[in-house]
Amino acid sequence: METIKTDVAIIGAGGAGLRAAIAVAESAPDLKVALISKVYPMRSHTVAAEGGAAGVIKQGDSLEDHFNDTVAGGDWLCDQDAVDLFIRQAPVELTQLEHWGCPWSREKNGHVAVRPFGGMKNERTWFAADKSGFHILHTLFQTSLKYPSIERYDEFYCTDLIVADGVCQGVSAIEMRTGLMQLFQARSVIIAAGGAGWMFPFTTNGAIKTADGMAMAYRAGVPLKDMEFVQYHPTGLPGTGILLTEGCRGEGGILVNKDGYRYLQDYDLGPPDPWPRNKAMELGPRDRLSQAFWHEQKKGRTVGSRWGDVVYLDMRHLGEKKINEKLPLVRDLAASYVGADPVHELVPVRPVVHYMMGGIHTNIDAATPMPGLYAAGECACVSINGANRLGSNSLTELLVFGKRAGEHAVEHARSAAQPSESEIRQKGEEARKRVTDLFLREDGGENITTIRKEMNETMESGAGIYRAEDSMRETCDKVLELRERFSRVHLEDKSNVFNTNMLYTMEVGSMLEAAHAVAFSAINRKESRGSHQRLDYTARDDGSFLKHSLAYYQGEVEPRMDYLDVVITRSQPGQRVYGGSAK
Repeated sequence: METIKTDVAIIGAGGAGLRAAIAVAESAPDLKVALISKVYPMRSHTVAAEGGAAGVIKQGDSLEDHFNDTVAGGDWLCDQDAVDLFIRQAPVELTQLEHWGCPWSREKNGHVAVRPFGGMKNERTWFAADKSGFHILHTLFQTSLKYPSIERYDEFYCTDLIVADGVCQGVSAIEMRTGLMQLFQARSVIIAAGGAGWMFPFTTNGAIKTADGMAMAYRAGVPLKDMEFVQYHPTGLPGTGILLTEGCRGEGGILVNKDGYRYLQDYDLGPPDPWPRNKAMELGPRDRLSQAFWHEQKKGRTVGSRWGDVVYLDMRHLGEKKINEKLPLVRDLAASYVGADPVHELVPVRPVVHYMMGGIHTNIDAATPMPGLYAAGECACVSINGANRLGSNSLTELLVFGKRAGEHAVEHARSAAQPSESEIRQKGEEARKRVTDLFLREDGGENITTIRKEMNETMESGAGIYRAEDSMRETCDKVLELRERFSRVHLEDKSNVFNTNMLYTMEVGSMLEAAHAVAFSAINRKESRGSHQRLDYTARDDGSFLKHSLAYYQGEVEPRMDYLDVVITRSQPGQRVYGGSAK
């Protein structure tokens, strides 16, 4: 097993990973960076983000408004010190991208253009037409190329963290081209491996978002925080799960039911979180819009289609010129995948799993409880998103906390004690054995595709838009059963080169471990807050649950649950209303 020595190892080369690598290279050009990714960086999921990135830049907007929108949008589960840092650094990072060459859309006077986004009272979302993530990722990738200290390892699948003497000392990985295991020995490790949407059957996420980073940290003893909070986006294309950006509604698109009725005007959704009638509408928070679809479905007012129940997104009144200028990708996607040209036709949409608010527990410095280990991006929970992420905050988050992870990883790498080489080699061999044991398994009668399908089904039924004790208990039991059955899966393909059967099996194993944390975190939160809505506990309970959940790995049994107080600096919990004011 070859050992590659570096100073900082970064797992994932999407937006957060690239921003972290640049931060290391800028602040410590003498340190070596290993940027490890299971795909070529430009295929990272950041490339698929359409809508934009939030940052206060215009007159009439303010940092205070961005703070209030974010905290209230997250149903007061956000750590407010982290939100403060985030909203202050957001314009700085977006301006830095401008200087690096990101082609933000402009107004006629040359100023950066911004658009409205759900849950925000002011226009503050910077955008590059509807290909914002594409341009952000290109900008970061091209910028990273000028730093000789960054060495890329593309198409390496990371399997386990190397923990020696209680400190993260590196990561093991499989080189897909050869099938050989490599040990990356590092003084600091940053996980920036993305989310876990593929544990659900219908998601906007790319197929690479399989909880790899979360599961590695979880198995190593780092808690997963707030995993019960899974965001549904209200406008996914049926059949594929491809996202139609919130920018569609920001530019004026509306949602209608089978009668052509703009149904969102009906949904206050009742106490304790009244939704201002006729105000938020399509620009209400994503959790509220997805819940409204569920209610329309129960009332029989959705539209039956070959993809299941849908509603319609109506953009015809925007006109061809505006759609071609502001939403060209949306037009292409809708026409290509559901055969509907939004210039002339209604586009079928439905809620679809989009984002994990929860993830690897980190503090405001992107540091986990394990010395030497940092995390940023969707795989991490800092937490600025609380119980519901506002649209366009995530692209900015990966910039702000990706940079912060890089800078603090440098500090640790500078001060870290000399590691125990023998213990690192021993841990590396244990990681290698976990992989080689897959090849030695005999046929136990279990099929990995069947296990994946059953996981998808039980997560949707028990941890979907609305939840209840009985269905969640079934999901908890089912996930434990599937994890036991997973141990009897064997590999059909015993080859080394680009063994996708082996990689897919390991990805499903990671998703089962993340699903384990989601299901048990959800059943133990006996309240409704943000994206976690229970039919049996319909009220928000600040007295008992104004706390972050922490799930600790305990092998094949249910996780140990603990709780951590939310950091509240100046916004006391109040009624959650559009625009973020607390009353």
